[in-house]
Order: sequence, then structure tokens, then C-alpha cells
Amino acid sequence: AYVELKELMKDQNQQAYWQETGRWVGYEENYDPEVGGWGPSHISYLTFKSLIHLHRIMSTGVVLLDREDRTLGNIAEILADELVSKKEIRPSDREGLLKALLQTRRQSEPKETQSLAPNLEMKTFSVTERRDASNTVEASMVLVGALDFLEKPTAAFMRLKEATVLESALEAPVPVRFVFVLVGPNSSGMDYHETGRAMAALMADRVFNLAAFHAQNSQELMDAVAEFMDCSIVIPPTEIQSESMLSSIISFQKKILQERLRPSNPRLSFDFKSRRASKVDGSPPEDPLARTGRPFGGMIKDFKRRYQHYVSDITDALNAQVLAAIIFIYFAALSPAITFGGLLADKTDNMMGVSELLLSTAVLGVIFCLTAAQPILVIGFSGPLLVFEEAFFGFCKSQGIEYIVGRVWVGVWLVFIVVVMVAFEGSFLVRFISRFTQEIFSILISLIFIYETFAKLIKVFKKHPLVLNYEHLNVSAEDPFHAVIKHEHMYDNSSGNVTTLTELQERAYPNTALLSMCLMFGLLVFMAITIKIRRLIGDFGVPIAIFIMVVVDINIQDTYTQKLVVPKGLTVSNPDARGWFINPMGIKKAFPVWMMFACVIPALLVFILIFLESQITTLIVSKPERKMVKGSGFHLDLLILVSMGGLAAMFGLPWLSAATVRSVTHANALTVMSKGPKPEIEKVLEQRVSGAVVALLVGLSILMEPILKMIPITALFGIFLYMGITSLSGIQLWDRILLLFIPKKYHPQEPYATRVKTSRMHTFTLIQTGCLALLWMVKSSPISLALPFVLILTIPLRMFMTGCLFTEMEMKCLDAEDAKVTFEEEPGQDMYNESQMPL
Repeated sequence: AYVELKELMKDQNQQAYWQETGRWVGYEENYDPEVGGWGPSHISYLTFKSLIHLHRIMSTGVVLLDREDRTLGNIAEILADELVSKKEIRPSDREGLLKALLQTRRQSEPKETQSLAPNLEMKTFSVTERRDASNTVEASMVLVGALDFLEKPTAAFMRLKEATVLESALEAPVPVRFVFVLVGPNSSGMDYHETGRAMAALMADRVFNLAAFHAQNSQELMDAVAEFMDCSIVIPPTEIQSESMLSSIISFQKKILQERLRPSNPRLSFDFKSRRASKVDGSPPEDPLARTGRPFGGMIKDFKRRYQHYVSDITDALNAQVLAAIIFIYFAALSPAITFGGLLADKTDNMMGVSELLLSTAVLGVIFCLTAAQPILVIGFSGPLLVFEEAFFGFCKSQGIEYIVGRVWVGVWLVFIVVVMVAFEGSFLVRFISRFTQEIFSILISLIFIYETFAKLIKVFKKHPLVLNYEHLNVSAEDPFHAVIKHEHMYDNSSGNVTTLTELQERAYPNTALLSMCLMFGLLVFMAITIKIRRLIGDFGVPIAIFIMVVVDINIQDTYTQKLVVPKGLTVSNPDARGWFINPMGIKKAFPVWMMFACVIPALLVFILIFLESQITTLIVSKPERKMVKGSGFHLDLLILVSMGGLAAMFGLPWLSAATVRSVTHANALTVMSKGPKPEIEKVLEQRVSGAVVALLVGLSILMEPILKMIPITALFGIFLYMGITSLSGIQLWDRILLLFIPKKYHPQEPYATRVKTSRMHTFTLIQTGCLALLWMVKSSPISLALPFVLILTIPLRMFMTGCLFTEMEMKCLDAEDAKVTFEEEPGQDMYNESQMPL
């Protein structure tokens, strides 16, 4: 990259002109107007203050990308208009700025040969010779100068869509790709010369130049500036007595450059010919959510984008890291399957349980991994689906309808809904789901987990209360826990009839409630104290905790605890009530015709749940930071996932969705990190084998029935209590709820607490809390099936709040898409901070 620095100067007649004062092609050469010649080539050295000023001024200035202007006059007019539009300069200053930018340009004298320094040898290097030797070089033009009629310093950066030779702009007819302008008053305290040198040095840096070439927006450009600053070395203001004292800097800089210029990074190839071709012929990364306007157009694009890599999806699995990920994710998928299976059996009177969930996870998981556009996703059962199943079971039971048959018709409508949704490319709607809705939903699920855990524990205490004397233990030595049959006679005086009610009352078991509570809280405590070594044991923590609770339960032989109900082999959880195939017309009685059509409503609600979880999970897993190259498929994956769930209902199997935590864990386990002091993501082993093998192993776990039957059900409650409590951590809404009870001086240094008035922040929190309370009331009411629909209503509510109740800046702080909020810097403030790599 060739760079020229031009400064605005005045001659003896106070006539302004642009003077070339520096030029770069790797090394730097400076022109001294007083001497009238060029100095020797040397490595650029910059002041830290100039970099800080540059970072600040660029963050508030104008950034224009891929402009098609071809003359210097047009460029100057566009820059002046944009600065006025952004209120960086006054409208009255436009003509003065335009006149200054179009002043005459004086070329510097030819280079004079000068010695570098005594006792120093350096390979002969000439910027002009190196520039002229290449016919593919592109130029950057940096213009800096003082204009006293301006109120404050301001900057503008422009990238031309096509590198263009600008007449009389440079000393040589080199096509210009980038133009940078920095102007402001002398009284601002900014050193325009040094700040201009800093920008020229950035443009001469091949990594930054390439980043500026590929930047899609101003934030990516600022990230490149921050990365350049990260790799710069600052020498403290101490006296350097000899040149040998600087020798240690060389090795230190080499380490930094090795990390920055990794050969494995294909983006660091700096070939201008290929760069031009990619700009003209290629296109920016394809947006998988972009609509084509054709029926099933998005799904077809997903198919073409991903299936071209099908062979590599198999061969890329031939890696030891994939084998480690399989073992790791197996336990991460098995534990929730067993836990949710046990709770599902409890919620549905064993109409579905562990065996059905394990089989569904295996069959649907293998099919999904072999056919999906994003096989990194791990599908499984989740808390929201458990809430829906409980609500739908309660509804069917109250109406005298066969629940398991109703699910078949819900599945039929699910397939119909997803086909219509994919045909019209409806996945783009995920763009409207903001953090406002996501966090309300997340806390709702966490609270459900916590509430259900204690509700089950209270139920155990009611069934097996703690009493001082269990008298029935001394009645019969053979079966002290036999059920008691009670007969109650009711006389009807009018008719003389006698009605006898028979009640089977189970005996209370001694110490059962106490041991159940100890197992539940014991597992919770174990999971809590192993947080510090969680990176060591990973997802093995859950099976280890369950194993310990099983050992404790076995060793306390004289106390009964309820165990996990697992059928032997491929047997349904309730063989007396159902088989493996569900007759859609009814099992024991005819299914109502009106209900066949009415099932479209619960189908729509369960579709909303699967859509929310799966699409948001795909967004998280496919973030650009992960550097995945094979693409994802929102439309195709949604069609496969929902269609499989709909068909699975005919066999009495639970429908599944993409599990966020398990999917992110899977992606992290397949991520290859670079070596060095600051590891970064190099790539992700994108393949289909690990997910398919994990699903298969989960299915084979059904053969572990003798072992699974030993697990106390209350130990699984402990897992859910742990999941509910820990999932609250990191949710901004929960943090802001706690701030309602904390004095302002103890509030964190986060944008939502520092850039928004406390009263406004609390108002936003209370609105979200009100929505949460409304969802809880709906969940606990007879209309609990409407929970997903009420949740969707928070999306238009959030849109209404923006502009009507809260400003754009307040919403940016309170409802940012990511945890870290980025702002344009304000004049006089240095907001440069090193951001951690997102996980």
C-alpha cells in the first residue's frame, strides 16, 4: 500500500496550499520544506497521544464506504456534505472547507541522498522505487491541516468502490482507494502533523489496510484501529543512553507480530490483483436471513450453501479433537435427557418419559445432523417445551380428551405451519426478537425451574411428613409400609341407599422427606463448590454429582426414596395406556372431530417456542467471531426440526428444539484456538459426525435401565434447582432487578447504569418485571397454553417503547443485542478499551 501525507500550509503571501510531507510503502520518508529535500527511509515511530487523538476523532467523524466518485472535486463535496449532515461542522463552514480541500497541490522536490547515521547499515530502500516497481499498488491519501474557522477537530474517511487515479492528487498517477481528511482549529491542542502521520502509518500497515478494505461499517473500521493500537509498543519517557538498550524491543515485537500475522489466517494475503477481483466479482458474506422473494427461496439457498460441503463435513471429523468433543457432549446431552424425561413422566402421568425422550433424542438427532445446514446444533428437550407439555396435558385431562392422541394432531398442524413459514421465508422475523424479549423469557424459565423444584419437595414432605412416632411400623413386621384401605359409608335418608367410598391411603415412610431434601441440596452444593474446577471437569460435573448422590442413597438402606421410572428396553413408559404407534382417531375412545381442527392453536404455540429457541440458538452459534466458513441455514433447519417433531408425535415421542447451552458447548468443544499469550479463534471443526454419534450414544443409553433406575428423583430436582439459579447469572434484567434494592453509589460501571438516569433505568426494569409477572400469571392460569402468544406480544411492546417512552440512546444502553454496548465517542473523552473475546 502506498500512502501520501499532505499538510495544509501557507506561503509568504498567506496563500494556502497542500504540501506533501510524507510517503510510505512499508517504511516512511519525510520531506523537510525548510531543507527542501527528503530524508532517508526509516521505520515509522508514532506518539501514543497521536494514536489516542486519532482513535477519538475517527469514532466521531464520518465514514463512507464503497463510494463511486471518480474526481477529487466530487469527493470533497461529498465529504463536506456528510460532515454538515452529521453536525461535525456548521453549514456556514461548508464552503470554506470545500475551498481548502481543493487548494493547489505542490509536489515535493526529488529525493536527496542522505546518510542514515554513523555506524549504522541499512539495506537501500526507496519508497518511490518500490512504488513504481509494482503495477498493482493502490494509494491512500491523507490530508491534514488547521482551519481556524472550524469549531472543533473533525475527520472523514472514504473508501472508493474502485481504485481511481485522481488528477493532480498525488505526485504519481497511482489509483487511490482510501481518502482521509483531518481538519480543525489551531486552538484545539491537536498536533495535526503527528496525527496525520499516525493515520498514514495505519494505512501503510498491511493488516489494517486489508481490514479497512473489508470493513462493512464504521465499527469494524474502529475495531481495526483498536487492534493496531493493541499491537503497538509504547516506550516510557525515560532517557535512552545507548542504542543497544533498544535491542530487547526487537524480540518483544517479533512475538507480537507472530501473533498478529499468523500464516494460517487466509485474510492476511495481500495480493492486490486478487483483492480487486474479489471486490468487483465477489460479494460480501451472504446474509442467510435475507429474503429472495420466491417460494422456498431461502431454503433452496440454505441447501445450496451447505450441501456443497457435505464431503468435507465427513472428512473434517477425522480429528482427535472431534473424538474428545463426542465424549464431552455425550454427558452434556445425556444428563438433561434423563432429567427432563423424569419430569416429563411426572407431568404427563407416564404417557411420555425417559425412554421416549432418549429414543426421540437419538432418532431425531441422527437425522438432523445428517441433513441439517448447521449440524453443530444439538437438539434436545427444554424447559419451555416442558411447560407446554404440562399445560396441554392439563387441558386435555380437564376436557376428557386423550392427551397422547391430541399430540398427533398438534404434530400434523406443526408440519403444515412450518411448510407455510418456510415457503414465505418467515425466518427473517427472528431479527425482531430483541434482548428485551429474550431476557424476560430466560428469567421466566429460570423461575419455573426454581418453583417446580420446591413444589416437588413440598409434595414429598406432604406425602411423607416427619413425625415423632411412626406407629404403623410396629403393627406388622412383614409389611410395615402396606397401604391402608379406608371405607367411608354415606347414607341417603331420602332413598335409604348406602354409598361406600373406598380410599387407598399409602403409609408415610420415615425420614424419606429428610433424605430427599438432603439429596437435592447436596447435589446443589456439590455443583456450586465445583465451579472453580468446572473448566477441569467440564460437563462431567453433572454425572459425577448424580453418581455421588446415588452412592449416598444406596448406603442409607433403611430409608426409602422415589427413584427414576425407566422402562426396561424399548418399552413405552405406560404400556397399559399406549403403544409405540398412536392411532390419530383415538386409542380407547374416538377423538373429537372439532379437536382435530382446534389443535391448530396449540400447534401454533409450540411452533413459536421451537422457532424462538432454535433460531436464536442458530444466531448465537453462527456469530462471525466463530469464523465458521460453511454457512448456516435458518430456513432448512427449521423445516427439518419441526417436521421431524410433527411426525414423531405419531409415535408418541416428544418434539425437540435446538438446545442453546448444549449447542454453544458443542461449538466451543470443536473450536480450534491459536497459541500464544492472547489465544484467538482460528476455526471451528464444522462436521456432521460428532452430533450424530452423540445422538446415537444417547439412544443406546436406554440399555442402561438397571443403572438409571437407581437415580433418586430428588437428585434430578437438585440439577434443576442449580440450572434455575445459575441461569439467572449474566441476565441483565436480573442484575437490574437487584439494583432496585442497591444504593446508586454501588451500581456497576455499565452503560445501562452510567449513561441512563437511575429513575429511567428502574422504569425500564419495572416494565420488564411487569411483563414477567403477566407471563407467570398466564402460566399458572387455565389459559397457560397461551403463554407463547403472550410472550410474542412483548416484541411490539418493545417497538412502541422506543421513541415513545425511551430515547434511542437509552434503548441502546438498556436493550443492546450483546452484553457489551459500543458507542460513538464524544469529543474530549477517551473510550478506548481492550474488549475481551466473546465466548
